[in-house]
Amino acid sequence: MIVIQVKENENIDKALKRFKKKFEKTGILRELRNRAFFEKKSVARRRTVLRAAYRERLKQTEE
Repeated sequence: MIVIQVKENENIDKALKRFKKKFEKTGILRELRNRAFFEKKSVARRRTVLRAAYRERLKQTEE
């Protein structure tokens, strides 16, 4: 469970922003989206390989 301590005189928007950041770091929502439907291991592996290749191409173009 994510707990956010709201400090005295702290704006609720700031506390909400901290909560959202912590929630995003846990990866719960991402995992729920991935579990929404079954994905074969071969398809998941192909997706990760394609993502890695894309990132490599981005690195190459930066240099």
